[in-house]
Amino acid sequence: MPTRINLAADLGEGFGAYTMGDDAAMLEVVSSANVACGFHAGDPRIMNRTVRRCVENGVDIGAHPGFPDLAGFGRRAIDCTPDEVYTDVLYQLGALAAFVRANGARLTHLSPHGKLGNLTRKRSDYADAVASAVADFDPALRIVTREGGLTDAAQKRGLACGFSGFADRAYGDDGELVPRHVPGAVIHDRDQVIARAIRMVTEKVVRTVSGKDVPVRCDTILLHGDTAGAVELARGVRRAFDDAGIAVEGLGSR
Repeated sequence: MPTRINLAADLGEGFGAYTMGDDAAMLEVVSSANVACGFHAGDPRIMNRTVRRCVENGVDIGAHPGFPDLAGFGRRAIDCTPDEVYTDVLYQLGALAAFVRANGARLTHLSPHGKLGNLTRKRSDYADAVASAVADFDPALRIVTREGGLTDAAQKRGLACGFSGFADRAYGDDGELVPRHVPGAVIHDRDQVIARAIRMVTEKVVRTVSGKDVPVRCDTILLHGDTAGAVELARGVRRAFDDAGIAVEGLGSR
């Protein structure tokens, strides 16, 4: 049986007249989409359009909730209470689910965005809040994120998990993502991104900024839709997977 991988992208991250990336082209390549829910990016028109395009392309639809931080694109830490995290995530799930239902589809997963996602790896109260929101909204949803505090909290509640590897982001020796303000934190070189994606899938390791290989658990390779040249990166990764006999399919079909 061939190796399988979910190829995902964060999409729907424009706002009003402002666009971020080429979602239509990305949706011809990926098997799942994490759709912004209006807090860090996205609005009702963009959410509806993105969901409709997911349905047209047979792409799994996931919620991509973040902090209420349009100005900072959800990449700034906001000091929230666990109840605020819980209710904000629940609110965003409900918003996206309305558009998913209206388009005759189903929501398959949740993948937290940016700083919220990073903090759920380290703060058990945030991890518990996000996992509780998913469990209370729909325990059939899968939580897709990097292995850590949130996946632990999800599994304690009996929720299914998917594990993400970030092919276009640099890792430190501690297994954490290099902060975006550090030069080289976002990887634009096509061959390097492809090589990293293949190794994550076949060897379960990623090369860090110091040249060390560290383990990474992943059944999902994530590419950021707002990365420069994102579509060509995604196409290159998809072709490399096809050439290597790695089947690309959404987690919702498993």
